[in-house]
Amino acid sequence: VQLQASGGGLVQAGGSLRLSCAASGRTFSSYNMGWFRQAPGKEREFVAAITWSGGSTYYADSVKGRFTISRDNAKTTVYLQMNSLKPEDTAVYYCAASQYRFGRYEGSYDYWGQGTLVTVSS
Repeated sequence: VQLQASGGGLVQAGGSLRLSCAASGRTFSSYNMGWFRQAPGKEREFVAAITWSGGSTYYADSVKGRFTISRDNAKTTVYLQMNSLKPEDTAVYYCAASQYRFGRYEGSYDYWGQGTLVTVSS
């Protein structure tokens, strides 16, 4: 599976962005998907995850209620809708795919996209 993240950019605090992660390959619908982010000078951290069917989602406490992960298996794309953005959400955002596991641990994911930069100004 190859992953291509897009949709990042510069937004003011309180604004919204929607990230997309387009996947290649016919088996996308069998993968659990996740979003992670890495802020400058910090380690990469978990943001959100969704099961292969879209039936279950999981969020980091820091984004719960503001971010929504979703997927369209017909379009082989996973999305991250980000609302009420804060300066501390500034980071490079990565999408990742896991064939067998679901959750917040980086080691659970088999494939990673290249990242898209989100900058939130105060």
